[in-house]
Amino acid sequence: MGKVAASVKVMPQSPDVDLDDLQERLEQSLPEGAKINGVERDDVAFGLVALLPTVIVPDDAGGTEAVEESFANVDGVESVEVENVGRI
Repeated sequence: MGKVAASVKVMPQSPDVDLDDLQERLEQSLPEGAKINGVERDDVAFGLVALLPTVIVPDDAGGTEAVEESFANVDGVESVEVENVGRI
């Protein structure tokens, strides 16, 4: 069984969202078998900063859909977008 690495862009609802707290809630929301392998931050505009976690999921888990859904349901998240996917 292989693994897939996905770079995900998570936009907070506002610049006032505590990014450290949001990152912790994202990690806690991950479906079984998935893990975060690092998080970068990207200044978007007007003080808004996006989180860019790299998520590792098993190849047979049906892709990144479960991760996208779990991230989208976290309080403080405006949108979730997969930017890049590759096998590792």
